Amino acid sequence: MEYIVKVFPQILDGLSITLGTFAITLILSVPLGVVIAMCRISKVKIVRNVSGIYTWVLRGTPLLLQIFLIFFGLPIIGVQLFGRLQSVYFAFVLNYAAYFAEIFRSGIQSIEKGQKEAAALLGMTPLQINLKIVMPQVIKRTLPSIGNEVITLIKDTSLVYAVGLAEIFKIAKSISTRDVTIIPYLVVGVIYLALTAIITQCINAAEKKVYYEE
Repeated sequence: MEYIVKVFPQILDGLSITLGTFAITLILSVPLGVVIAMCRISKVKIVRNVSGIYTWVLRGTPLLLQIFLIFFGLPIIGVQLFGRLQSVYFAFVLNYAAYFAEIFRSGIQSIEKGQKEAAALLGMTPLQINLKIVMPQVIKRTLPSIGNEVITLIKDTSLVYAVGLAEIFKIAKSISTRDVTIIPYLVVGVIYLALTAIITQCINAAEKKVYYEE
């Protein structure tokens, strides 16, 4: 226990990277996912095809590979757009936007066309129909799937260690190598369990509120 008390503050030093990656990804990938979902069901063929290829590629290749391609690959071909942390954010946002897009697409397509037609007859614009009629129902129907992706996201933040960022997993790995013990990994495991428990409770509360309002 004394050893855990000693290493715990050191591991917590990396929590800002973990939570920052989680927050930035969630804030940016959800609205981007909505946009891509709308493109996926667009009547314009080229828009539909391009967005389809985007989701296929981003969902079909490992997130770790995408991080490497952005951080290591782009500079090789002379493109230097991001720093270390920004490369991670960019890769995470692009990847999770693809997953959220498919979730939202299925939700949008599950809405009965009659509702949209009735709203149009009442004089609502397409934007008003999407914001006031479609999206509230989509969120209700896809909330469990969104929750699963959010939980996966908090665990995927451990991948940022691959480009040298000192998040909790990388710090635990360094301490474990130095002290020849697995205890730092156990501490990290408990931290991830605590974070996922908090997120799960928030999602459950949101679901209860949504279904209660129905």
